[in-house]
Amino acid sequence: MNHILLYAFLLVSCSQSPTKTTEQDAQFPIDTTAHDTKNPIDAKDQEPKKEINEHSAIVYGALGTYATPPRAADKTVDLEKLIKELKDIRANTYHWLIRDNNDGLDVVEKFLPIARRENINVWVTIVPPSEQPPRTANGVGYAEPYRLDFEKWAEELAKLSLAEKNLVAWSIDDFVHNLDFFTPEYMEKIIKASKDVNPDFLFIPCCYYRQTTEEFADKYVRFFDGILFPYRAESDGANLQNPHLVGVEIKELRKRLKVNIPVILDIYATAHSKLGASSADYVKVALDNGLKAADGVLIYTHQDPVKSAEKYNIIRIGFTNHWLGDN
Repeated sequence: MNHILLYAFLLVSCSQSPTKTTEQDAQFPIDTTAHDTKNPIDAKDQEPKKEINEHSAIVYGALGTYATPPRAADKTVDLEKLIKELKDIRANTYHWLIRDNNDGLDVVEKFLPIARRENINVWVTIVPPSEQPPRTANGVGYAEPYRLDFEKWAEELAKLSLAEKNLVAWSIDDFVHNLDFFTPEYMEKIIKASKDVNPDFLFIPCCYYRQTTEEFADKYVRFFDGILFPYRAESDGANLQNPHLVGVEIKELRKRLKVNIPVILDIYATAHSKLGASSADYVKVALDNGLKAADGVLIYTHQDPVKSAEKYNIIRIGFTNHWLGDN
């Protein structure tokens, strides 16, 4: 896909987004003025985005949320409400986290055709051994139904991607923290299981800044169609207070990876277990910077429009302004 086709795709997606003025729009009007002018990063530090890797073209320009979908009283996912909120924030992607029975593959299968009708692409993340029993202490269950059989996950998700074309990518959470399990030899088998079924189904693992070294890339990047980069300002000691290093860290990651694959930014709008919560201003500045430097932006996690109204509307405004060409 060349840049002209990608631009056309974005225009079509934007034209299909809701444009009706609502009470919420009146309260949080779309800002068409310039974004953050206090970012201390010089223009030279914001490396121009590289040419599109055609194999991974479908994920360039991804804008969406990740995990924590709205739920009904019985804790099942409210799929229609999720779609409504994704459309409202002008998202074109939803990243599904499979963690237990309420969020298992059977629920993903129900969601995919609903999302497809609204031109929303879907990613799926499987939690690694460090986040599945018996190593979890918070009562979270296995990723169902295949648990720790990642070859089976790879094969079955690839099969599903052939049936539901909007299932475009899959990921493994905290991949870089589980390399004793995901050895290069095991990754060979996992990726073969997926690519033998659907060569176009993308693998985009979760890779943190500090662990994504050149040595790591030399061993593993051949298995990747992109990386999901959860930003935590790790070049500044790791925190959710400094949103100004997004461009610098993405530029450095591209150097370490040494190959042209998409870097999709993951922004913490929900608190981190050790680093605490991020502010609404942090989310806004990180989003503004990410839209300039990354190849796509996902928000961790999906924000409730009532309980997290300020962040929800920052995301909505940021995504909308991006479609309008303001970023």
